[in-house]
Formats: sequence, structure tokens, C-alpha cells
Amino acid sequence: MYRPTLTTFRRLAATVALAALAVSTAHAAPDREWPVFGLDHANTRLADLPGLTPATVRKLVPKWIYQSGIAATFQATPIVTGGRMYVSLPGSHVVALDARTGSELWRYTHRKRSEKLCCGPANRGVAVEDGRVFVATVDARLVALDAANGKPVWDIELAKPDSAPTESGDGIKGEVGGGSGVGAAAAPLVVDGKVIVGINGVGYGLHLDVPGRSGQLASVVGMAGKYGGIGFLAAFDTKTGKRVWQFDTVRKPADGGWEGDFVEQTGDGLALNRNIAEERANADRYRDAWEYGGGSVWNAPAYDAGTGLLFFGTGNPSPQINDSTRPGDNLYTASLVAIDARTGRHVWHYQQIPHDKWGYDVASPAVLFDHRAQDGRIVPAVGHASKLGWFYVHDRSSGALLYRSEAYVPQDNLFAAASREGTRITPGVAGGVNWSPAAVDAGRGLAFVAAMHMPMRYWIKESAATADRPAQRYDSMEPADEPQWGVLAAIDLKRRGKLKWSVKTGQPLIGGVLALKSGVVFTGEGDGHLSAFDSLSGKRLWRFQTGAGVNAPPIGYTLDGKPHVAVAAGGSAIWGYRQGDAVIVFGLPD
Repeated sequence: MYRPTLTTFRRLAATVALAALAVSTAHAAPDREWPVFGLDHANTRLADLPGLTPATVRKLVPKWIYQSGIAATFQATPIVTGGRMYVSLPGSHVVALDARTGSELWRYTHRKRSEKLCCGPANRGVAVEDGRVFVATVDARLVALDAANGKPVWDIELAKPDSAPTESGDGIKGEVGGGSGVGAAAAPLVVDGKVIVGINGVGYGLHLDVPGRSGQLASVVGMAGKYGGIGFLAAFDTKTGKRVWQFDTVRKPADGGWEGDFVEQTGDGLALNRNIAEERANADRYRDAWEYGGGSVWNAPAYDAGTGLLFFGTGNPSPQINDSTRPGDNLYTASLVAIDARTGRHVWHYQQIPHDKWGYDVASPAVLFDHRAQDGRIVPAVGHASKLGWFYVHDRSSGALLYRSEAYVPQDNLFAAASREGTRITPGVAGGVNWSPAAVDAGRGLAFVAAMHMPMRYWIKESAATADRPAQRYDSMEPADEPQWGVLAAIDLKRRGKLKWSVKTGQPLIGGVLALKSGVVFTGEGDGHLSAFDSLSGKRLWRFQTGAGVNAPPIGYTLDGKPHVAVAAGGSAIWGYRQGDAVIVFGLPD
């Protein structure tokens, strides 16, 4: 009778082990990365993280914490690809981290070429493509880094920071914290060998700080004059940095002019309370106002590969808040715009706020999804979470407004004029949804928005006369002395924007939303909490105190079959939220 030897047993065991490993490898779930700013080119921020569900999310624990050593306003969306995490830090520095452990692999230290910065140190993320990391900088440069070691490959100028005139604070009581200028905070987007990015700050307006709280907003000031410049979105060759095309966000006289039709209402029928007769009378006097017209680009565009179109929002016109020297509709500012990604050619625009004088930038990223019409047709759509407090849904091919949602924040005197008594306005310059990205769960037909309720007072004031400057009228938008709060809302896209649920938070929300296909929604709060909610009910399922304001968008990824949620916890100076320097990654217990 055959008796197996010890050697035979060992060979058999090795064979079984190899077979088991082969089966395991064959069935192992692929890593799910976060490769671009919005997770995908549609900017949906809807991650698929198997194992992380409404039932298990309460088990989340920190897996690693990275501290950059730079405690300042931190708004970055981390990019995760190839087992690495790439993060832009305040000041436009960049680090590469091991996405499993948080170990720093390299660091790029950005050296500013100008000290004239308009809008604070924050940066909203990088793009990673074909072995390169692209970052747009606070001093309006675009830098390509070697993804392997962080060394610069090329470094070009987007715009000249010193060329943008800034408002003077002479005769105005308060500490100046910022003013119109030019920089770049948006994450770039790479499409077909082109890196696409915009500039911001060109209509920022004079910002005054709360006494003793550097960077915290006390008021936004606007005055007659020529400040800032013209915003743009531009494309550059990824290999060389050569500018391929540029789309200016102010329509020039040769293209029909920025004055437009002097409309009395918004596209959705709201009265703007404009003095059209006075604007027309002043049109010749201020014929060159477009040369300093504003129109910042605050976020990365969405991209439809099928049509080759880019979709993005533009900022307010310049001067900010004060409209006395810029008659007309001020096209294409405060608009949702579609352009051809190959050429930069204008395709359509929808101006949310013609002749904006309230600071209602179209600042949150556009997001793409399908809309089912009442007759059953599927219409490719583009959505935008607005400062006004509505989620707008447009036909992606034409820009036609399909519908707007129910209001997700209180609204009062949306388009009222400034007064010497201080007109109460809400939302006002803060929003609504500020720059915070929304998320869309197409399967459930829901969009999720993180919003602010921060009522404002809109004042007419006068600067004190100085030796070389007479007293001058200026307008000021200031947070009202009344309660503020945040709103996380779910918008039902299957019911033309009805609110499915809404959760009130202790502080105005700024930073953005992550949704999971399993039915979980994450957002951060200024008090330091990162929280998870049930997608269908809005019930809070979990939260974690990070120690600094969570005012950046969370992301999700899987490595080795394990789900992770990551977020930057560095606060936001302008809203008074505690600053820090951490990237925190959460996962389920081993």
C-alpha cells in the first residue's frame, strides 16, 4: 500500500497554497483610485467602496495621519493613483505620500515670484497624468512636476500678478486682508494632452479682516474704478507648457461686447431691480469697463468626452459689489459656460446673475448626469449648486434651463440694493453653496450639497478724506449680527429638484461632499468634525473630531481591497475656522 512521504505532503501543501493564491488573486477586487479632481470627468464625486456601508461606517477609525507643518487654510482634494496620494498644500506646495501608510515620498516647495497675492494661500488640488503632477499656484503660475520625484519639468506664467490693479483701503476703517489681483487656486484638468486651468482674483474686491483675527472676513468692499482684470480658462500642452488656447470670461467688443441686452430679469424670471435707464446713459462713459471685467474661475471644469465640451462657472464682475462703473449685463461673468475642449471656442452660456452686484459667483464645480424628461426622454444634463440657494439643471447641449430645485437655504432680498441703513440680504456674498463641490448619485437620483446660511448687511458707506484723496462712496457686504448655520441637503433629481431631506449643522458648511454608491454621504464642518450621513434619510451615522476645521472635500479609494476615506483638516481663515495641517485617512478595523 502506498504511503505518502513527508516530502509528498510538503509538495501537496505548496500546490494547494499556490492554487489558493491564484484563486484569491483572480477574485481580488481592483484598486479604486481617485484619479482626477471630481473622481471622474463628470465631477460626480460618487465613489464605490465595497465594504463601507450605512451599517459599517460607524466602525471607521483613523488609519494614518500626515502633518505637513503648514497650518493654514487647506482646501485640497487629494489625488490617489498608482498607490500614491498627491496633495497640494497651502502656498501651492505639493507632497506625494504613500497612500497605504501616509509616509512622505517627496515634497515640492513652491517659491513665489510675487508677494502680491489676492486671495489667501489655499489651493484646491493637482492633476496627475502621464508621469507628471500639475499645480496652479497662488502667484499665477502653472508648474509640471515629475511624479516620481517632485522635480519641476516646466514652470510657466499664467498671468502677471503685478499687472492687476488693487483697490486702496485709504480712508476705510479696518485691516485689509486681500484685494483684487490674480492667482490660481483651482485644480487643473488634463484632457487629450492638454492641461486646463483658470485664474482667479480678478474681481475679488477689497476684503477687510475681523480685528485681531487675521484673514477672517469682516466685510467685502467695492468701489468705483478699474481693478483686477479679465479672467480666463486656458489649455497648455502637457509636455511643453505651451499655451494652446485661451477663453476669456469677459466678452470683448469684437465678439459683441459684455454689455449684452440690459436685461431686467434673470433667466429664470427674477427681477434684478436694475436702473436700466441710468446704465444705458452711462454706457459710453464706461465703454472700456470690460478691460477690468473680472470673471474668476474658481474650480476645475467638468468634461463630456462624447461631445468634447467643458463646463465651468465664472466669478462676479469687477468692481465687486459696486456696479456704478460697469453698465450692462457684464457677460460672461456670473455664468455657467460651455466651451470646446479642443479649441476653447464658446458654445453656450447661461448667465445666472446678469449685472451681479451681490457677489453671487458661479463658484461650485459643474456636475454632469442624465435627466429623464417627463416624456421619458433621457437628456444629458449639467447641474450647478449656486450661491443663490438653488440647484440649477441645464440641457448639456444648449444650456437651456430644465429646472431649478427647491431652495436649500433661506432667501430674502436676493437682489436688493445697498442702503445707508444696511439692507439685509441672504444668502449674499457667502452663499448658498460657495466653492464647495456637490456630489451626484445617479442611481438614487440625488444630488448632495453643503451650504451656508450667513445673512449679510449691504451698506452704502463713505471713506474718510485724506490729504490726496477726497471722501469716496463705497459699498460693503458684511455678515449680519444674527445666527448662522450650515445645511447639508439631498435634492431629488427624479422629482425636479424637490428636497428629499435637509440637515442643519452648527456652522456654515464650506468644503464639499463625498457620496458612496452604498448609500453614505460625507461632509466636514468648521468645528473639526468629519461626519457620515445616510443618503436616503439624512440620519447622521458617524463623526470624528479631527482637531481643525474640515473645510476641504473628502475623497474615497480602495487599496488591497480595503476602503479608505481621506480628507484635509486645515480649517479656513476667511470663515474663522480653526486652522491645521493634517491629511487624515480613515478605514475599517483590520
